[in-house]
Amino acid sequence: MYLRRLFSLHNPLQPQSELHKSIFLAKHYQALAIITENPQTTTTLTVTHDAEWTPSSISYSKLLSQCCQTKSLNPGLQIHTHLIKIGLEHDPKHRNHLINFYSKCMVFAYARKLLDESPEPDLVAWSALISGYTKNNLGREALSAFTEMHSLGIRCNEFTFPSVLKACSMKKDIIGGKQIHGIVMVTGFQNDVYVANTLVDLYAKCGEFSDSLSLFHQIPERNIVSWNAMFSCYILNEYFQDAIDSFQDMISTGLTPDKFSLSTIINACTGLRDITQGKKIHTYLIKHGYTSDPFSCNALVDMYSKVGDFEDAKTVFDHIPNPDIVSWNAIIAGCVHEHHNMGLELFLKMKRSAIEPNMFTFSSVLKACSGLGLQDLGKQFHSVLIKSDIDLDPFLCCGLIDLYSKCGQMDDATKVLDKMPQKELTALNALLSGHSQNGNGIAALTLFGQHRKRIGFNESTLLSLLNSSSILQDVNVSEQIHGLCLKTGFQSDPFVINTLIDSYSKCGNVERAKSVFDESNIADLATFTSLISGYAQSGHGEEAIKLYLKMQDLELTPDSYICSSLLNASAILSNYEQGKQIHVHTLKFGLLSDTHTANSLVNMYAKCGSINDASLAFFEVPEKGIVSWSAMIQGLAQHGHGKEALLFFDKMLKDEIAPNNVTLVSVLCACNHAGLVVEAKTYFESMEGDFGIKPTQEHYSCMIDIYGRRGMLNEAMDLISKMPFEANAAVWGAVLGAARTYKNVDLGQRAVRELLVLEPEKSGTHALLSNIYASVGLWDDMADVRRLMKDSKVKKEPGMSWIEVKDRVYTFIVGDRSHLMTDEIYEKLKELMDLIREQGYVPVLENDLHNVGRSEKEVLLLYHSEKLAVAFGLIVTTPRAPIRVKKNLRVCIDCHTFLKFVSKIVTREIIVRDINRFHHFKDGSCSCGDYW
Repeated sequence: MYLRRLFSLHNPLQPQSELHKSIFLAKHYQALAIITENPQTTTTLTVTHDAEWTPSSISYSKLLSQCCQTKSLNPGLQIHTHLIKIGLEHDPKHRNHLINFYSKCMVFAYARKLLDESPEPDLVAWSALISGYTKNNLGREALSAFTEMHSLGIRCNEFTFPSVLKACSMKKDIIGGKQIHGIVMVTGFQNDVYVANTLVDLYAKCGEFSDSLSLFHQIPERNIVSWNAMFSCYILNEYFQDAIDSFQDMISTGLTPDKFSLSTIINACTGLRDITQGKKIHTYLIKHGYTSDPFSCNALVDMYSKVGDFEDAKTVFDHIPNPDIVSWNAIIAGCVHEHHNMGLELFLKMKRSAIEPNMFTFSSVLKACSGLGLQDLGKQFHSVLIKSDIDLDPFLCCGLIDLYSKCGQMDDATKVLDKMPQKELTALNALLSGHSQNGNGIAALTLFGQHRKRIGFNESTLLSLLNSSSILQDVNVSEQIHGLCLKTGFQSDPFVINTLIDSYSKCGNVERAKSVFDESNIADLATFTSLISGYAQSGHGEEAIKLYLKMQDLELTPDSYICSSLLNASAILSNYEQGKQIHVHTLKFGLLSDTHTANSLVNMYAKCGSINDASLAFFEVPEKGIVSWSAMIQGLAQHGHGKEALLFFDKMLKDEIAPNNVTLVSVLCACNHAGLVVEAKTYFESMEGDFGIKPTQEHYSCMIDIYGRRGMLNEAMDLISKMPFEANAAVWGAVLGAARTYKNVDLGQRAVRELLVLEPEKSGTHALLSNIYASVGLWDDMADVRRLMKDSKVKKEPGMSWIEVKDRVYTFIVGDRSHLMTDEIYEKLKELMDLIREQGYVPVLENDLHNVGRSEKEVLLLYHSEKLAVAFGLIVTTPRAPIRVKKNLRVCIDCHTFLKFVSKIVTREIIVRDINRFHHFKDGSCSCGDYW
């Protein structure tokens, strides 16, 4: 039915009393009120009225108020038209209601026109206009209207001040806000609770936290809005614990929290990642019946998601009757850390529920694609973004750059930045990080140079640049970035300090890393971890252990990362006893549940000579991944258990763990140490076909060494000719070693020529060539090489062995007589020699290449460093304890034979780690099977 019928003229043929007219008209007003309460009403209202009927102004005011509340513009316009027709538009009350109505409906031109046409606009009219501007986020216009009103001498009241103060908050106009605060004080409204609440909010949002707090405490009778303003103030400044404490204070006063209080405090729990407190607030929500409040439910979903309790987040979400875009965004964002597939499924479910995604939704979806490596799906979402009306703001651009970077598509990532009309620093940082993650340090530094002057930089930029210098291992770049940090004041940032330490360490300058550590005056766990990790990565294991002891003195509790670094340091030193102590610490602090630490434990025991302990540690790894399997396969290979290593590899494949480059290097090393040429060739040739891995220099080097050790020199050289890249020093080093073993002078000379170009400073190259000449009796050529080494001041690395006893390391060189127990050591060595000669030991002199007589060679061989170390170990260690010796060069044949005999006569296991592998001497035999 048309509204025209409701207000049609009465039938003149049926006269009615004034009472009947009033009743009839009241019914029509009631009908209009019902219609205007529905904001979806689009029916055109046509009001006609007999001039003699003059409804009360109260009725029109009520109708306009209802139109205002529902923002029903068309009915309100028609009421205005009717007021004009009956001559009531100039009535101040009607005019003020109309100004309020038009302001709330954002028809400010009409509102202002009515205000300007008013002969004497009063406070109510101005307040209505200012409130309309503020509620529609037009802060500048609200402040302008207030200034104009104030200039007319119209004084504000407790209703006007909150609106104009809120406008100052919106504009972050603390100067204007303080001026209005002064007016509040002068006019005496500072004690009005609503005005005071708005002042608290103003100072908080403008960064004047202490003033905001002071104003809150000055409110004489705080209501729930006062407390809510204070909670928001704390949250805004990230004082989450203070917000929770204030909430408890409010509860103690007897005030009942409302839904705004509870949703705000849930956000505080989210900021603290405090799920225990969050669940208590959840209980308050249930107790006070706010479980259907969308703001509170969304805050709960967000909290549970961010603290990692996805199941509870999903439970809360599933009980929301009509989840809005905020609800969907919260639950999808909660999936992007671990549940990427679930995030994408929820996105599709959201689309089916007719909720349109926004930029926050797409940001989470792009993270899910990035986490799953779904480059093609990410590109589809990118296309959707381009076609939709959603602007590619910096937030989304960062998501796209991160996606393409993690998928290795740096060209596409660069295009995203290039196409941004206004390039933002966050997007530049994302691209810099992408280049670093993909190992392209030069590209990152070049990009920074191109955009530095236009975009600038921050601490995130510096972190990416330092990571790039680590990739390049260029200490000069690290020093330049360090200088930039000092110049711009970022040297005090803890993250920058830690990354500087890491960068200098990876560039081989641990002294500078230590200097940064000492100058930082920061003695927290992260900084200690950075330097300990730097020491471990740089091969300074002893310094790493010393720093850890210093950290313990400060009563800092280690985390999984620092224990992993210490285990790696012990592995570098092959320090079995120290590694066991770190193992005890990991147990004490409950860190072995961390897979990374557990893998480091496997690696430590393997490299410290205890493959049995490594095996036990391997089976305790909570989630065995490729790192776990690779560490165990490599350990078995180094300890001479080649066939067992290959069995582990087969088991790994059965467990559907895909190998990587490192794994296949370990597999080829296992074949190498066991002399399994056929198996090695099969694995090498099937790498790309079976596993999708192209052989690298390291794989070729292993294969060439395998051929060389077996004397298959032609096959080795043929493989070099087929390599898709130039052979490196490792390849030619393997050729030179094979040439020495099989006394091939021509091949040795060629290998030396190549090595002198690649590593001219390395003494081992000259020494090996000298040995090749000596092995075939070319003494003059050998002398020429020795003379060249002397003239070039190239010094041969001396053979050195060391043994650790009771946390102290003892080092020996050939013929060493510097030890305090030298007499006892040499006496023990003579005793051992007499005993093993009786067992059939004969010195192996063929590989001693000194141009001297047999007796002199025997003397030289007798006092090799590993023999001295073993003799010392037998004297000072407990009976039947294993003897663990490390050596910087390859064990010679005579020492190898000597140690086999000694292990039998003393019934002790002797473990020697040389430059290539471990030798376990036991009961007269070696784990290498005499093949090394």
